[in-house]
Amino acid sequence: MFDYDQEVVKYLLQDSIEFQRLYDRHHRLKQQVEEAHRGDMTIDDFALERLKKEKLQLKDRMADLIANYRRNNVSASA
Repeated sequence: MFDYDQEVVKYLLQDSIEFQRLYDRHHRLKQQVEEAHRGDMTIDDFALERLKKEKLQLKDRMADLIANYRRNNVSASA
């Protein structure tokens, strides 16, 4: 996730409580989705879709935070 922004992700994980919370929740959801796909976790299709949607929403929010960080740093250094 966010392979092209690893430096920004590292910074935000250290500096932003919101980003840390989103990242941790996304990681937990990713594990649950993987477990469901492997059959290690019993879950109905509707619940699995909810997990996937929440995971995607978290990823979108983290992408917004990364974009905001980049905008603010480009503005500050220009």
